[in-house]
Amino acid sequence: MNVPSFPFLGFAIVGAILYNILPAGILRRGLLLLINLIFLSTFVHGWQQALPYAGFLLTGFLGTRLLMAQGPRWRLPVLIAVILFAFFWLKRYTFIPAAINLPFLYTTVGLSYVFFRVLHLIIDSGQGQIKERISPLDYLNYTLNFTALVSGPIQFYQDYREQERNGEKVDLFAAGWAAERIIVGMFKVAIVSTLLMQGQKAAIADLSLASTFPMRVLYCALIGAIYPLFLYANFSGYTDFVIGCARLFRIRLPENFHHPFIAENFIAFWSRWHITLSNWLKVYVYTPFLMTAMRRIPSPAIEPYLAVAAYFVTFFLVGAWHGQTSMFLFFGVLQGGGVAMNKLYQVAMVKRLSRKGYKKLSAEPWYRVFCRALTFTWFAFTLLWFWSTWGQLDQFIQQAGWPAVACGWALVLLVAMPTLSLLRAVQGPIEARKVDPEAVPASRYWRTALSTALLIILVATTVLLNGPAPDVVYKTF
Repeated sequence: MNVPSFPFLGFAIVGAILYNILPAGILRRGLLLLINLIFLSTFVHGWQQALPYAGFLLTGFLGTRLLMAQGPRWRLPVLIAVILFAFFWLKRYTFIPAAINLPFLYTTVGLSYVFFRVLHLIIDSGQGQIKERISPLDYLNYTLNFTALVSGPIQFYQDYREQERNGEKVDLFAAGWAAERIIVGMFKVAIVSTLLMQGQKAAIADLSLASTFPMRVLYCALIGAIYPLFLYANFSGYTDFVIGCARLFRIRLPENFHHPFIAENFIAFWSRWHITLSNWLKVYVYTPFLMTAMRRIPSPAIEPYLAVAAYFVTFFLVGAWHGQTSMFLFFGVLQGGGVAMNKLYQVAMVKRLSRKGYKKLSAEPWYRVFCRALTFTWFAFTLLWFWSTWGQLDQFIQQAGWPAVACGWALVLLVAMPTLSLLRAVQGPIEARKVDPEAVPASRYWRTALSTALLIILVATTVLLNGPAPDVVYKTF
């Protein structure tokens, strides 16, 4: 069952009606488990395909229970190692010997996001952050939450349980809010991301036919700049959709995007893009790494550079998590390197200009415009190792030539400056909540009319094309 899609939406609506009819407690939680298992079963063909998944979940549950009991401190690192190995083994990472791989096909849909939830439970249970005894029912509902199974977002257990106990009632306004997020999300994925994907494919095809230097520059710029827009529409659209569906079950999933393309540096960008993944890694990788390094090297002069190293490790893992190939490892190097160099630049500028001087420079309009464009351009550049292969990159260079490639990225940077400034001018007041709620763009009537129009376009397009719902890119991770 694809997410988002009309079949999934129908499934969620029927489930939500039954869920809200039942009284809070064991019946409602039992129904939610049934819904979660039915959804997961749509990706499983035969009981054997579900066994490795079930084994991973069982290992995580037993580990959580074991850590909640009194015992030696070595159990936590051992269980973390066990969960890590089980995940790498089931995902068939290339550094795991092929000889020990399972000799049959099995489902791994959503396993990466289940992994983050299970490891969070293991660590927090071992550190005493979770006090309550986790029942099998609560454990499975949390780890297999069908609205967030395929591609997140990642919610912490404490937040999930609080909402499950005291979730806001689904009244008319909540249902309207959910419907708006669902429609906007489906429109982003089915219409906007599809058009952008077709645009990039056309630019790739036209590059091989371009006979003049300016046209090769233009197609190189389009190939690089379109993909981050496509990925944003595809992934944020999925997130909008599942957040809306989860609200019908009285659950508020965390936001995963917050106007990422108006970020003015790469560190700020990752606080706006795939927010729940970067937050998870900051909590469980960045902070422990930095605290440990500062205890081992207690030098105030070295501390900023320890933060640089911690940033690199954290965001290298953000990139490398996406896949097992050398492309994704290099993608991780570029993500980690981008954030680390951003931090190193900040440290150098504070030393050179003083904290006050650097803050004054950062407030200059021309500087903000340039930094915003540079952040977008760097992210678009790193994504070459996300969506292509080494062979494709070599082919692009052969077809365009290095000068056209370099000029293409310069063109992306130049066009991004006025474009993102305009975007900032529109989104800035909204982000700062300075828009009058009765103003036309923010009014309930305007949003209802817009959502209705998007729904009509969405339904008409789906009927006319009569094709399968588009896949979400992050479903494969």
